[in-house]
Amino acid sequence: MHDTELGPILLRLARTAIAHNLGCGPRPSLPEDERLHERGASFVTLTENGDLRGCIGSLRRSRPLGEDVIANAIAAATQDPRFQPLTGDELDTVCIEVSVLSEPEFIDFADETALLAQLCPHEDGLILFSGCRSATFLPQVWTQLPTPEAFLAALKRKAGLPTDRAVPGLMAARYRVQKWSEATGAHT
Repeated sequence: MHDTELGPILLRLARTAIAHNLGCGPRPSLPEDERLHERGASFVTLTENGDLRGCIGSLRRSRPLGEDVIANAIAAATQDPRFQPLTGDELDTVCIEVSVLSEPEFIDFADETALLAQLCPHEDGLILFSGCRSATFLPQVWTQLPTPEAFLAALKRKAGLPTDRAVPGLMAARYRVQKWSEATGAHT
């Protein structure tokens, strides 16, 4: 199979998993495609009328990609603490996006200014770590926070870290994604 065919398979798998979990369809089954059985990390994002409705994912490749997409699709629909669980009535109004993450790479930086200088807007997803706190933004978040300074400040806030000063011991890792969306039917 060609890489361009992976997106529609993942989107169908995510929608089928959510529908089954809501009692609206059959159990999802993994097609015979070796890529679905290789370890992978994914995020599943749900939007409704352009607004975020749920987003859950994995940063580490700890299970086969197909299983990861199924688990994250169900979690995005039912376990995102920012939203009420999705209902069967909403299923037809929700748009699904699946992102497959590259392996994160740690970024070496002396201070936050040096970190900001190394970020590639609209390409890098970023994970911040400090002590037992961490948070991530997918590269798609750059559309809402287009400057590295705004992106980093919002990610620090999400992690519960102070935004008005440097954080001692701050660590960061970047990753890229391949993503597919039902809204566009396209791969980027």
